[in-house]
Amino acid sequence: MHRERISDDVYVFTSGLYAQVTASAIVTADGVVVIDTLPFPSETRQVIEYIERRAPVKYVIYTHYHADHTYGGYLFRNAQFVAHELCRELLITRGEAGLRLARSQNPGLADVQLRLPDIVFAGEMTLRLGGKTFVLTHSPGHTPDGITVYIREDKILFAADTVMPVPYIVDGDAPTMLNSLQVLKGMALENVVQGHGEIVLRGEINETINSSINYLNKMQLAVASALTANQSRDDMLREYDIESCGKTRIALNGLVQQLHAANLIATYDRLSTDKSKLSALKARSAVAAPPKVVSKAKAKATTAKKPVKAKKEDSTAPRKTASKKASK
Repeated sequence: MHRERISDDVYVFTSGLYAQVTASAIVTADGVVVIDTLPFPSETRQVIEYIERRAPVKYVIYTHYHADHTYGGYLFRNAQFVAHELCRELLITRGEAGLRLARSQNPGLADVQLRLPDIVFAGEMTLRLGGKTFVLTHSPGHTPDGITVYIREDKILFAADTVMPVPYIVDGDAPTMLNSLQVLKGMALENVVQGHGEIVLRGEINETINSSINYLNKMQLAVASALTANQSRDDMLREYDIESCGKTRIALNGLVQQLHAANLIATYDRLSTDKSKLSALKARSAVAAPPKVVSKAKAKATTAKKPVKAKKEDSTAPRKTASKKASK
């Protein structure tokens, strides 16, 4: 586990055991606010030991219900837990079954118990403790229940999985994630703590957010192109690797390529059954494409027979690249 101090009494802990997931602690004169936990009890215990030498933990905030951010919650015995109302619902409806499966697969999770939120909200909530103001805002897209946490005095945003090295929307959806990312662009921030990976510094924040927006747009257009060309999922995965959608496969020790492949598959399956969304994406692609000059004879020949496979001449669509095997 890696620990980093990013401001006065603001600490970020990064897991060395799973996907560089982050948990954070803000130490105030009246106690500590913890944002998320680490997935394995052994690392969360290290976090607690470090924090409680400074002050007792008053609140634990869950940014969303996923196991890698909540499985350490049961170790905070005396804290109150805060989350979006959907987080509590999803922990109840999905969390128990997921935990049973996780225990059977990993002995390190044998003692984990789900800790449900005590305080829930919808939309936005403000929490004040020890001279710090925490603004909790609904930020869906990665999951339906996702939130961000903004410390007003420090201008630090704990973006959780709304900001990752590669956006991951398998349990959410791309259009909603795009809306949440656009909201972040209007904020004056000193640092952004991602749900996974390195802390984003002030001079890199706009570039990071714009890169994620660009990726989601290209990824969706890639899937629309694949469906238009009647490509199978396997053919789509071979053609549209992560670089073709504007991201590098290096981050998170190569895990991002697997996340990208999962994004493609989830989007392919959704658009295959939602023709209205697919048509909207095709329209966006057509509007962005440059006009083509076609002779009357060629135009007549083209309309005489139905094309079997769409040509990729859209300048905004992802370029075809040689497929690479995902690294893990």
